Amino acid sequence: MILDNHEYLKALMEWSTKMQEYAASRQEDWSADLSELQHNLKQVSASESIAQEAVLQLRQDAERVAARAEQSARQNSVRWGQHRLPPLPYRFDALEPYINREIMELHYTKHHRSYVDGLNKAEEMLYLNREDKTSSDYKHYLREQSFHGSGHFLHTIFWYNMSPNGGGEPTGQLAQQIRRDFGSFSRFKDMFSKAADSVEGVGWVILVWEPRSHHLAIQTLEKHQFFSLLDTIPLLVLDMWEHAYYLQYKTEKKKYIDNWWNIVNWANVTQRFQTAKQVNWAPF
Repeated sequence: MILDNHEYLKALMEWSTKMQEYAASRQEDWSADLSELQHNLKQVSASESIAQEAVLQLRQDAERVAARAEQSARQNSVRWGQHRLPPLPYRFDALEPYINREIMELHYTKHHRSYVDGLNKAEEMLYLNREDKTSSDYKHYLREQSFHGSGHFLHTIFWYNMSPNGGGEPTGQLAQQIRRDFGSFSRFKDMFSKAADSVEGVGWVILVWEPRSHHLAIQTLEKHQFFSLLDTIPLLVLDMWEHAYYLQYKTEKKKYIDNWWNIVNWANVTQRFQTAKQVNWAPF
């Protein structure tokens, strides 16, 4: 639009000059034609000015949108070494009688906090500390990042996998997928529970979605990161570290597992499943 106006304006100016020269040479009164031409010239000039202002306004709007998008991206991401505890979606005593207040408070404020602090320290040393490091330094802090980072991320899933209003069975697409992959919900539950009971000392049991295979699977973890099944997305996790249940259940690990099913937040698990299924990779 600006280019057309500019060319039109240039043509009108050329015609104006020629007509003035011609009128002067002929000594004829072309004032009326010149007046109309000058009027059109002003209109085109005004139109071009308006167009330029509009483009300038659009450019400024685009710059503001880009700035807001960049700010939003910064707010929705975590900088190196700035991880924090997620908000607990219920009170410490909300999961009683299945998990008591004392365990929840210690688990969240002490154990999870230690993983957040450990992850932040590892990231600071790996990515923010510019001093020269040896291979041994990298080996140590990469191990710390793996341990504490996995601990932080798994616990964040764990809190939201549970709800005071949980329990029962899943519905919809998740229920269908469980039946397709495990035969029935009861068979899945039995397999998941036995896998949890098989964890020795410290670790997790996890229901994962495999984007590469397009099916669900169960995997245990030693600590937070060993025995892992990579290239998968965790949907449902159960913390089998002794600090997750020992104060209440002592050595009755199976009772802890059985009671935990009463607080599983299937709405959260379903939401994670629906999001995970959007990852579309070629099956191999």
